[in-house]
Amino acid sequence: MEEKEISQAVVSRLPRYFRYLGELKDEGIERVSSQELSDIMRVTASQIRQDLNNFGGFGQQGYGYNVGYLYDEIGKILGLNKEHRLIIIGAGHLGQALVNYMNFERRGFIFKGIFDIDTQLHGTQIRGIAVRPMQEMEQFVRENDIDIAVLTIPKSSAIEIAEQLVSYGIKGIWNFAHVDLHVPKGVQVENVHLSDSLMKLSYNLVSRKG
Repeated sequence: MEEKEISQAVVSRLPRYFRYLGELKDEGIERVSSQELSDIMRVTASQIRQDLNNFGGFGQQGYGYNVGYLYDEIGKILGLNKEHRLIIIGAGHLGQALVNYMNFERRGFIFKGIFDIDTQLHGTQIRGIAVRPMQEMEQFVRENDIDIAVLTIPKSSAIEIAEQLVSYGIKGIWNFAHVDLHVPKGVQVENVHLSDSLMKLSYNLVSRKG
């Protein structure tokens, strides 16, 4: 039996469901209807039901959704019940900010190493993690079972570094370099363009004036 193909639009909404359900859970709310979720998330109740039906539904007619159960199940779907071991390539301001963001560890994303070409940074500590030279990256990845690499480097070197990482066995790349990466099948890339998000905000501001 073939695994069902889930659209990226549905996948992109799963972290929002997880976040809002986590807030409800923290407030001590035990159950929620699709309409109540709709009011909170600004997604139609029908869309919520369709999205969750891709994974089995989880709701009961006349009851709604058990908040704790649905939160845990979406966490499993997102792979948050497993530990992910990460390295960062690029120890500049953005790389340091990501390492220092404690919420990643609460979700199971553990930074194990930081790499940079700047020799002046080598040996310095960022939240207890030493910055290492790039020459040590291959051995470190292989010895520490790293599955995700985070690129916070200039686009001029991102493609070459990504190719190296794939050859070392990296299966996921979170890419903040200002270039879209294209990698072999079996390797997942999430390209993050911060300026694109800001330009989208600018468009919405301008288009809704008057």
